[in-house]
Amino acid sequence: MRLRRDTLKNPQQELRIFRSRSLLAALVVTTLTGLLMGRLGYLQVVQHEVYTTRSEKNRVRVEPLPPTRGLIHDRNGVLLADNRPTYNLMLIRERVEDVDATLRQLEELLELSEEEADAIRVRAGQRQRPFQPALLLSDLDEDQIARLAVNRHRLPGVEVEAQLLRYYPDAEIMAHALGYVGRINAEELKSLDAGRYAGTHFIGKTGVERYYEDLLHGQAGLRKVETNARGRVLQELGRTDPVPGKDLTLTLDKELQTLAYELLEERRGSIVAIAPQTGEILAMVSAPGFDSNRFVTGIDVSTYRGLQEDLDLPLFNRAIRGHYPPGSTIKPFLALAGLAEGEITPEETIYDPGYFQLPNDSRRYRNWLRWGHGRVDLERSIAVSNNTYYYSLAHELGIDRLHERMSALGFGQRVAHDVQGESPGLMPSREWKRGRFDQPWYPGETLSVGIGQGYWQVTPLQLATATAVLANRGEWVKPRLARRIGDEPVPVELPETPPDITVENDDWWDRIFSGMEKVVSGHEGTARRTGEGLEYRMGGKSGTAQVFSLGQDQRYDAEELAERLRDHALFVAFAPLEDPEIAVAVIVENAGGGSAHAAHLARAMTDAWLLEEEEVPDVDELRETMETDDGSVAGN
Repeated sequence: MRLRRDTLKNPQQELRIFRSRSLLAALVVTTLTGLLMGRLGYLQVVQHEVYTTRSEKNRVRVEPLPPTRGLIHDRNGVLLADNRPTYNLMLIRERVEDVDATLRQLEELLELSEEEADAIRVRAGQRQRPFQPALLLSDLDEDQIARLAVNRHRLPGVEVEAQLLRYYPDAEIMAHALGYVGRINAEELKSLDAGRYAGTHFIGKTGVERYYEDLLHGQAGLRKVETNARGRVLQELGRTDPVPGKDLTLTLDKELQTLAYELLEERRGSIVAIAPQTGEILAMVSAPGFDSNRFVTGIDVSTYRGLQEDLDLPLFNRAIRGHYPPGSTIKPFLALAGLAEGEITPEETIYDPGYFQLPNDSRRYRNWLRWGHGRVDLERSIAVSNNTYYYSLAHELGIDRLHERMSALGFGQRVAHDVQGESPGLMPSREWKRGRFDQPWYPGETLSVGIGQGYWQVTPLQLATATAVLANRGEWVKPRLARRIGDEPVPVELPETPPDITVENDDWWDRIFSGMEKVVSGHEGTARRTGEGLEYRMGGKSGTAQVFSLGQDQRYDAEELAERLRDHALFVAFAPLEDPEIAVAVIVENAGGGSAHAAHLARAMTDAWLLEEEEVPDVDELRETMETDDGSVAGN
């Protein structure tokens, strides 16, 4: 115990301990101070430019300026696709600390439905370029804008941006022809030019909007802005203005397009009208239509599902993708092929007992008039739509020559210059059947093709195009939708236009035209009531296309069939006969005979185009004068 007391009370020992501890503390402080000063020197001297640049980027940023999309007008300058001002909700993810928390705030603040909340979460998560705003909601209303403005301080990285949004004044009538724009998706983003589409959230999806996307879109610009610590813009430091897209003037006539849509009376079908000499598509309607404006801002799931599940298929463009047997509308084209191949002459006649039989075959291929038409020549065969004449002609030509001649008229191929999504239809051949079914071609199938039945499938646009080529006496002018791009007219002579159709004797055109005129004006014409009161000469041809096949001895009775199993009604026409200005193809699904249910629609279209407004007959009056469907098949 004594030793311990002496040690604790040793002043020299305590002094040594104090000095060593003080030295160690000073050494630690000096070392730490040196490290701190060294780091400060490194950051302020060595890394000076790096952090100056970062600071500048926090204060100054470059923002894209989306271009104004080009407007679309009809041939008379009527606006078909406009840009209206709107406010959009944008999110810059790089400026948001917690994206999920911000999205929850937005859901509560804007009182979004569950579907809308899911939609903005998906859009917020889509791949974007760094600092590229993601479009969460379009077309905000005043109440939503006010709520966002009041809570702006709580939502860093969230902006309300004023932009122009596509708007279609006649959405339902023009939906299929114009198409629509929609939000750029992840797949499209991969292939788009990053500079040109900077700041752009919409792109053409279908129709004219898609085909002419490159011209309508324009070129994005840039602006350099100064921001505060929260990323809010304080002032603009400089800009490169965007280049607006080019305006587009179409060949469509809005009034004629509207008339065609109204003529279909909410029936399923299509009407296409073409100016033969220029190839300008004057009207191209598919009914029923849909409101294309719903797709611009993003259609909700329930509405889209309703459109998809609608039995009338409003989203399906019948004018360019609908496949229909052409029925008897193709008889003038077959007559032309028979003349060109030397199998018939205009004066040559056949006797029609009401049916045709192949050699060594007991089956009877019946005429639509069961007791027959008696003696029939070329003109009368067209006027009365005699099947037996064309069974015989098809048998003589054979499927190989039929395929070649009909392909030259545009059947089985895409015919238009700038119609996005056009289907080639189907012009059957031996090779096609062998490849499709691994079966040979049978003679009876050639007879079916001879009256526009069997495997042969056409689109309304193809049928109108072939009628225009016929009206032009074989001169091909490729159909088109664009009349002017900006101030530059689209040329009539377009690339990849098929070669003209030539015949040895120009009188043959007159004989075919005469037969078609007798369809609407002759005393035996299948659509003779259509020609009553005509103030010009018109050529036409009716057609009735079977939806399902009848047995040899079965009779067609529309009243006993479900509506969707009834025949399609078809009619093609052009006028005036001596100098055609319009060619029309009409298809009305499940309506019955073409003479009774499609001819008056074609007449109304030609009247509207050729006559003064006060001279155009009332459509309802025309409809009342039409013949009723007699239940015959594939002939009238």
